[in-house]
Amino acid sequence: MTADIQKFRIFLAKSGEEFSCAADETILAAALRNGLMLANSCRNGSCRTCLCQMQHGQIAYTIEWPGVSFDEKSEGTILPCVAQPRSDLVLINLVLSRALG
Repeated sequence: MTADIQKFRIFLAKSGEEFSCAADETILAAALRNGLMLANSCRNGSCRTCLCQMQHGQIAYTIEWPGVSFDEKSEGTILPCVAQPRSDLVLINLVLSRALG
């Protein structure tokens, strides 16, 4: 029997889109799973293609040194490809398109 994994609500302020993300998955993976295409490339926290702003909430990174500076982190800049939610989130300033299909 597996323990229940906590899930959080991710709200994209500009588009009004909303999806759930488990605490053990990245925000990018959850968005893609829900048919939302966030801009991405490397998926390892170095290229900064998915860079966006977190207006509200808390995250944890899956890697020790993601490609954001201390100042960017303090301003709420995150990399969804290596970020996992630790609370409900409100994200702004990201590139998004609805998946076709």
